[in-house]
Amino acid sequence: MQFSYVFSELGTVLRRNLTMTISLVVTIFVSLTLVGMGLLLNSQADKAEEYLGSRLQITAFLCNDNSVGATCLDGEATAAQREAVEAELESNPQVADWYVESKAEAYRKFQEIYSGKAESRQRIFQTVKPRDLQVSYWVQLKDPQRFAGIESALLSLPGVDTVRDLRDVLKPLYFWMDAFKWGAIGIAGCLLVAAMLQVGNTIRMAVYSRRREIGIMRLVGASRAYIQLPFVLESFLAALLGVALAAGALVAFMHYVVYGVLVPGSDLIAWIGWEDAFSAIAYVGAVGAVLALVPTLVMTRKYLKV
Repeated sequence: MQFSYVFSELGTVLRRNLTMTISLVVTIFVSLTLVGMGLLLNSQADKAEEYLGSRLQITAFLCNDNSVGATCLDGEATAAQREAVEAELESNPQVADWYVESKAEAYRKFQEIYSGKAESRQRIFQTVKPRDLQVSYWVQLKDPQRFAGIESALLSLPGVDTVRDLRDVLKPLYFWMDAFKWGAIGIAGCLLVAAMLQVGNTIRMAVYSRRREIGIMRLVGASRAYIQLPFVLESFLAALLGVALAAGALVAFMHYVVYGVLVPGSDLIAWIGWEDAFSAIAYVGAVGAVLALVPTLVMTRKYLKV
């Protein structure tokens, strides 16, 4: 096989279809970037769930004079009721650790949270006094997934008003992370289909523009691989450029957004790292190769009749 002739033909094909090749590169670049972003969002959702899941607590709020629950008919929780709650926490095998938060501590936390609110709302917050808040027990579990037993045990005790599971607080966060992830993957899927169709159209146009040369090659007995190779190289080169641009976009996203803004700005959850980015780039490279080779081989087989 004369590779010099193959590369010469590749250069000719690229010059003839320059605009089609550029649009193909751009389509592959956008598609693969969205695929990579979807993979990074998926990794971020897994990391956040794993990080927060190991730190999730349940909080038992005791009755105060304002409580209206069925277990609060006698008003403020008594010392005996608090001792019963602490005895349950000490004896329950699912409890890893716990601490109690007094009304004064809850009031200081309340002030810290709402001190920066608008002045008009400050008047409302100033009407809240320590006696209006509740004594609470913050419970760390050995297995965050097995919370139902301790939750029901605490709720059955007199003097316990409510038990809050932080999963309920984090549900909106999980919802939006899943929504962004599947939205990016869905859009990427549509663009990948468009890219595959564009690869096929590009190959078909290239075959049509070179139909005379291909006919001569058939007459002189050129092999199937020899005839297909320039077209495969053309689509592979376009995919390689698209993968390189997508990888650059993902690296820029990690450098400027994740490590430049998100990591220094918040340590509430674990953020994705370079290992996740490199894994996503590897998947993007594999998808890019499939995206280039499959439609090219199908189209050349169909239109070249080889």
